[in-house]
Amino acid sequence: MAVSMQTCTSWFAGPRRMVRCSLNLSVAAVLSLASALACAADSADAEAGRALFLKGTTPACVICHTLADAGSTGTIGPNLDELKPDENRVAQAVRNGIGVMPAFEALSDEQVQALAKYVSGAVR
Repeated sequence: MAVSMQTCTSWFAGPRRMVRCSLNLSVAAVLSLASALACAADSADAEAGRALFLKGTTPACVICHTLADAGSTGTIGPNLDELKPDENRVAQAVRNGIGVMPAFEALSDEQVQALAKYVSGAVR
């Protein structure tokens, strides 16, 4: 719950109200910080996923797939911009393979998740 300082000073009716107001401001600050940290973590995941898509797999995803965000124009696999797969669909395809796409068994679960988040986020 965000409470502005102007609102807090107008609420002042004694020490107990001011403490409650200060607590509300502290909660708002913590929530704001948590949100900023989550955005930074998402950004780091996206960068890790993008790096995997560009050159972190063998064969590299860019060879087979079109994805505008990555600047790739592959035509062997589906055009991901048109397919718009969600995170689960990408992770399943990367783990198990599909059609001519091999399973990328050398990738860790964290790498698969980063790649899946990147692709699904890039096609939204």
